[in-house]
Amino acid sequence: MTKKQSGKASETTTLTRRSVCKAGIVGSLLVPMAAIGQSPDRQRPQPGDQLVFEEGPHQGELVRPELLELNQQPVSALAREPGTSVLRDGSRLNRVMITRIDMEQLTSEFRTHAAAGVIAYSAVCTHTGCDVINWDAERLRMACPCHESQFDIYDGARVVGGPAPRPLAMLPLLIQDGVVTVAAEFHGRVGFTQQF
Repeated sequence: MTKKQSGKASETTTLTRRSVCKAGIVGSLLVPMAAIGQSPDRQRPQPGDQLVFEEGPHQGELVRPELLELNQQPVSALAREPGTSVLRDGSRLNRVMITRIDMEQLTSEFRTHAAAGVIAYSAVCTHTGCDVINWDAERLRMACPCHESQFDIYDGARVVGGPAPRPLAMLPLLIQDGVVTVAAEFHGRVGFTQQF
């Protein structure tokens, strides 16, 4: 083997190793991403999932309309797949804030998304992603503690104050065997658009 041939053989081996390394790196990045997308606890609430209280005196219990007071401060809940009991708590984007309202006052466009007066909105502010945990009891508005965005619960969580660029996503609900259940995927985009 000449020196030139020896160099080519070495070069070919290096390229092959490089190709293998590149494939390994790309594969290692793709596999976790695929696994994340398939993990049941990270999936967005699915039709047929039941809502479970995430906090408060009924923590861990199935949400039933009679456990919520009219116009009470919204409390956080998560969806749970009834067959497997998988709680969809693998992403904070799955959290919803729930309360019970007077259906007659809810904007007609959103009435089909409520069930027995129970409504559910994404807990993540559309501005910078803070949890929407504050409550204006006088005006019945959900509010973000970070930049003071306010959302009208009787009008599809329409932005009525602050810098949030869009309403909170609404989770359509139905009542099944007395339990608040997910009727369809979120209405609106879940998550935030960071703006300064």
